[in-house]
Amino acid sequence: MMKNKLAYIAVAGALGMIANAATAANLDALVQAAKKEGELNTIALPHDWCGYGNVIAGFKAKYGIKVNELNPDAGSADELEAIKANKNNKGPQAPDVIDVGLSFGPQAKAQGLLQPYKVSSWKTIPDNVKDKDGYWYGDYYGVLTFQVNRDLISKAPADWADLLKPEYKNAVALAGDPRAANQAIQGVFAAGLAQAKGDVGKSADAGLKFFSQLNKNGNFVPVIGKAASLAQGTTPIIVRWDYNALADRDTLKGNPKVDVIVPKSGVVAGVYAQAISAYAPHPNAAKLWMEYLFSDEGQVAWLKGYCHPIRFNDLTAKGKIPAELINKLPDAAAYKKAVFPSIEQQEAYKAGITKQWDTVVGSNVK
Repeated sequence: MMKNKLAYIAVAGALGMIANAATAANLDALVQAAKKEGELNTIALPHDWCGYGNVIAGFKAKYGIKVNELNPDAGSADELEAIKANKNNKGPQAPDVIDVGLSFGPQAKAQGLLQPYKVSSWKTIPDNVKDKDGYWYGDYYGVLTFQVNRDLISKAPADWADLLKPEYKNAVALAGDPRAANQAIQGVFAAGLAQAKGDVGKSADAGLKFFSQLNKNGNFVPVIGKAASLAQGTTPIIVRWDYNALADRDTLKGNPKVDVIVPKSGVVAGVYAQAISAYAPHPNAAKLWMEYLFSDEGQVAWLKGYCHPIRFNDLTAKGKIPAELINKLPDAAAYKKAVFPSIEQQEAYKAGITKQWDTVVGSNVK
């Protein structure tokens, strides 16, 4: 138990901590202002992603604020487009808040789509995964794994190169469109990182070539992989964040049997980020939502959904993490090789992958 905990702390600690930051405005006043607005518009938060079903329920129960849930299956790029398309819309179709891949945070800020807000727990959010002015901040992370339907796949792949084998014909899928969805973009990068022997600069091209070969071999399935497609056999192997794959394993309850495998190489950790729309119809409810997510209660709720909350170190130091939650996570040793790409690196390979997928791979994922 202690060995596992220390290993997870080491991974989280690689993100670094900051000691000085401003705190949020008076919480009591914020609660009253948010309750007066009475509603919050979220987007791209499927209930089985990171335990969001329970997170949303907890927020509603605590504050009595209605939550309008928009397009749960949207990708990060879709979230930014939703803000743009609803700048003058004060109804339930205009997102108040977004949850996007880390590289989309700076992009959204540069496009003037966000407003700043620093939560009360700002000091405990790692410095290198937040905007210094509070426009966006990392919320949780996980690593990419192979989610495998063992009723259909007799021998599970152990590493990226295995996916090219003939035994995995018509079997391998991404959990999103690599031209728009962060999870899929990171999947292509992770495959490339393994092929490029850890050279981040070469990983985008290597990843595209890998998926081009996977497609030519007839192993790649151009379907967005989900729990349903895994169970049905349409996508018996999905490249998926560990927290999504583990949640699916619980939901499917052995029908089919699901293995969640951290690959031997190309282990990529992905941080997601929260932000408030510059055009939020309910700005106070949006701020209160952020306060809830980054509180001890909200962070532990994410951990229950198998996500590593961004305040993991702080929660551990305070003794706020139940031992049974740590013990439900995969062996900590599998995470020791995890690579946390910088924002600059992510922006570079995201641009390469999204722009070249059609020409190099030529598979329309939908």
